[in-house]
Amino acid sequence: MATIYSCKECTTNLNLTTNRIFPPNFYFEAGNKNSLSFSWIDPDKFKFENEDKIRPFFETLNYWGIQRKRTKIMCKNCGKLLGYVYDDGPPLVDTPGQFHFGPSQVIPRNPRFRFRSKALVLTSDS
Repeated sequence: MATIYSCKECTTNLNLTTNRIFPPNFYFEAGNKNSLSFSWIDPDKFKFENEDKIRPFFETLNYWGIQRKRTKIMCKNCGKLLGYVYDDGPPLVDTPGQFHFGPSQVIPRNPRFRFRSKALVLTSDS
């Protein structure tokens, strides 16, 4: 039994697989309520648009910033905004981080594809 993720606007199958989804207790999922994060997506199903805003933003209570750089993920069929690409996935290298304080911004990281739950329709393929 497989789960099929589709665009809520046009019901296009987005080819997202459950074996590429991050578990809900993963380190960055604490502040991401009502969203699903994937480690890989099929780039042929989506359009991408860069976003660069300079204004305060809050991801969680302890994580905030001034400049937000991220990439919008939109449905290639209808253009609806589905989520964003972040560069805070698991580290690309196995290292304890700067001064052994854990992963930081200086360590290159894998992309994380975060989709809003209300932009997706989940159906089961029996």
